[in-house]
Amino acid sequence: MIHFAAIDVALIVVYFTAVVYVGMRAKRRARQGKDDYILAGRTLTLPMFVATLVSTWYGGILGIGEFTYRYGLSNWLVFGVPYYLFALLFALFLAKKARQTQLATIPDKLFESYGLKTSLLGAFLTFLLVTPAPYVLMLGIMAQIIFGWPLWLCVLLTVFITIVYLIKGGLRADVHVNILEFVLMFAGFALILGFAYHQFGGMGYLRQNLPPQFLQWHGGHSWQYIMVWFFIALWTLVDPAFHQRCYAALDGKTARNGILVSILFWMVFDFLTTATGLYARAAVPRLDHPSFSYPLLAETILPQVAKGLFFTGLLATIMSTLSSLTFIAGTTVGNDLVGRWLKETHRPGYDEVVKKWSQIGILAASVLAAGIALGIPSVVKIWYAIGTAVIPGLLLPLLLSYSRKWRMSGARAFICMLAAWLTSLIWLIAGQWRGGHYWFGIEPMYPGLGVSLILAITGIRRKGRQSPH
Repeated sequence: MIHFAAIDVALIVVYFTAVVYVGMRAKRRARQGKDDYILAGRTLTLPMFVATLVSTWYGGILGIGEFTYRYGLSNWLVFGVPYYLFALLFALFLAKKARQTQLATIPDKLFESYGLKTSLLGAFLTFLLVTPAPYVLMLGIMAQIIFGWPLWLCVLLTVFITIVYLIKGGLRADVHVNILEFVLMFAGFALILGFAYHQFGGMGYLRQNLPPQFLQWHGGHSWQYIMVWFFIALWTLVDPAFHQRCYAALDGKTARNGILVSILFWMVFDFLTTATGLYARAAVPRLDHPSFSYPLLAETILPQVAKGLFFTGLLATIMSTLSSLTFIAGTTVGNDLVGRWLKETHRPGYDEVVKKWSQIGILAASVLAAGIALGIPSVVKIWYAIGTAVIPGLLLPLLLSYSRKWRMSGARAFICMLAAWLTSLIWLIAGQWRGGHYWFGIEPMYPGLGVSLILAITGIRRKGRQSPH
């Protein structure tokens, strides 16, 4: 049980108020037009780019705490190194190309390369990929811990706080709030790690109080298990937030350098979160719910005020990702589904209708996420199901769309995307139906990627200039 003094609750309420204030204030700078609403007018400077990208990539903080509590230092290998690698590849090979396109979303790129059908399927898969349900659930659980209200009420209230400024201010409001959250998330974990080190000591304490494998790089996992997470980290290459931030950057150089700088900040934050997780395992052993390891460590070692500040850091880490994914889901509806249809039928008032339907999409995505969060109360299961099924469908068609030498036809890209997605989805459903035992012991992502690779290789036409339609 976690107890909060009045001052701690007051600090958390101040944080929620500050989020709404900063977001609504940023709205005043908004101008008319689709680009300003969806991409903040393509004006993100390097500090803004880094703050928003770094903060939006860490919403699953309770999952990080759970994994570190169960498996120790291997958290850094599983949830850190693969993402650094693919973020580096994105920076070196995709960031400038993405910014040079002057597009707004991943489905825009798919439409440019492959045509309408593939872009609509890509929009559907993108919407699934950015479903903010895991973060809605985590934020609701955190609010329940703090205020003691029913989970459904906490979910609804925190979702409302998250989207109220997005609907009016768009990406510009999201980025300004992300800057605040960037500061709070680093400050919160630096604070609790400092208290832990002061109270318990350093590596000597951890070695004496942790199982030996917790300080080994592999954490007792097999190479096959670790490789699965490297494949899941391919998510980075198709992550809509990466692409959106690059499209919104001031120029291609800002996009590339912003990702490179962000990798350094992610390394620092991974050090803070992993070290804190190790202290949690050593100081509070035998937890029934390891996902609460960070909050329960805070309950054990932090005094008043410090506890409130740390919990604002936890909330900021979750909310930064929740707001960004909700906004992307909304703009997928407005720009890539309704907006694409309007553009193809040459309807008037395009920019205003895209903005309106993006706002409706934000509401729809929030309602759907709240329903999923309350119906499937497991963050890890939601992550796994979405990533495993969707990534194989999007990965190769999207990467090849940036190549001038290697390109599939529009028809082949559509088949590749659909077949890979359905293969992984059916494999996943069948495995769950059989109690988690997948056919031939193979994880669902692998057959989907295999189908995608075969269809892509056999469908590539080097230096092809065929019509995407």
